[in-house]
Amino acid sequence: MLKTNIRKFKEGLLAYMFLLPALLVLSVFTFWPIGFSFVLSFFKWDFRNMKNPFFYGLGNYKEILKFDYPVKFSFYKGLIYSLLYIAIAFLTTMLVFAIVQFVIKRSRTRRDVLFIATYIAVVLIYLVLRQSLSLLAAILMFILFSAAIVYFWKKSTFTSLIKEHAWISAIIFIISYLVFEFQLSASLNNQSYGLIDYLLDASEKNLFAKALLNTTYYVILTVPIGLTLALLIALLLNNDIRFKAFFRTSFFIPFVTSSVAVGLIWKWIYNDDVGLLNYILTSMGLQPVKWLKDAKWTIPTVSIVSIWKSVGYNAMIFLAGLQNIDTFYYEAAEVDGANSMQKFFKITWPLLSPTTFFLLIVSVIGAFKVFQEVFILYDGLPGPYGNSGMTMVYYVFDLFYRQQRMGIASAAAYLLFLVILVFTFIQYKVGDKVVEYVS
Repeated sequence: MLKTNIRKFKEGLLAYMFLLPALLVLSVFTFWPIGFSFVLSFFKWDFRNMKNPFFYGLGNYKEILKFDYPVKFSFYKGLIYSLLYIAIAFLTTMLVFAIVQFVIKRSRTRRDVLFIATYIAVVLIYLVLRQSLSLLAAILMFILFSAAIVYFWKKSTFTSLIKEHAWISAIIFIISYLVFEFQLSASLNNQSYGLIDYLLDASEKNLFAKALLNTTYYVILTVPIGLTLALLIALLLNNDIRFKAFFRTSFFIPFVTSSVAVGLIWKWIYNDDVGLLNYILTSMGLQPVKWLKDAKWTIPTVSIVSIWKSVGYNAMIFLAGLQNIDTFYYEAAEVDGANSMQKFFKITWPLLSPTTFFLLIVSVIGAFKVFQEVFILYDGLPGPYGNSGMTMVYYVFDLFYRQQRMGIASAAAYLLFLVILVFTFIQYKVGDKVVEYVS
């Protein structure tokens, strides 16, 4: 027994001796800077207090979140109204699948009919009251709608359809939420309420809120479009086509090209006078666009560059996932008479979900850290004017390198880390339910 314990101890010690160089490097260049910056976020350390920084507590965080002018309404009020929109959007998603089950499967129960009648009633009540909906009424309606969701979710037969088609359900839910948030939002005294309304107003009165909103807008534009294009390219390259190696290389080259070179090329493409994009638009009889001078195009221009640069890498990962799917599934589907669309939605998409999940997490984290494209396209400025290109990382960069406020820059970096952590946690929780791992 003693000899066995000694042997295990020696083996463990030997393993840690092999790991020691890597642990030392990680400690010096990773763990120590992370820990030091976290401690630094609680200190007042700037160009005035360079030699004698003092403990500031949560002062840096409060300063970041401080508004220059009061917001029209509180965050909590916007959150309550947005929760109401979420509840209605969820009920709308359930309604769509209840109708699909009735039309396609010809399956109808009393409870499903009761749900449809309940949905019509609650939406009519909301539409009648939404022009003068008080906060108390919004809370009561949210409780009522939530109770309806819980009751019909447990009792109705169409809930299995929602679980089986989780991606379609998510798309319907997002579209429904955006419709109620922007087009059918509740209002009181000619003031519409919602979390997005709050963020839009707050972004004009707080630079961190502006950076958060711009970055979120960039993520929403870049990630879905980029992954969709990458999947389409991977599906094309997975077929038996000529010059497959040439196309793979062509799509992958932008990913390994220097970001500075990519930025300079796209600055020429976006040029107002001699740019390629405006030349194409004018040749089609359309008006040229001031891509790099109009604030409303700042985030879309950056998104286009990022999508073009990363789509090749994502396509190669998707292609590897497609080639890992056993052909046995497709052969069995052909025997059963399945068409191309059925094979994609029933075989390819479910079995490709682990790859999609991986790329989704990596892409969201990478998109939240966007900086180089903005810095290069706009010559070191956060957009043409009005901080239209101010992103989270640019915000940290500006505080640290230009304003020499190291303490508050460290606090902003940890707020960015918190935002990424929340989004990643949500993705993991959703991924546990929709991702299918097949050995």
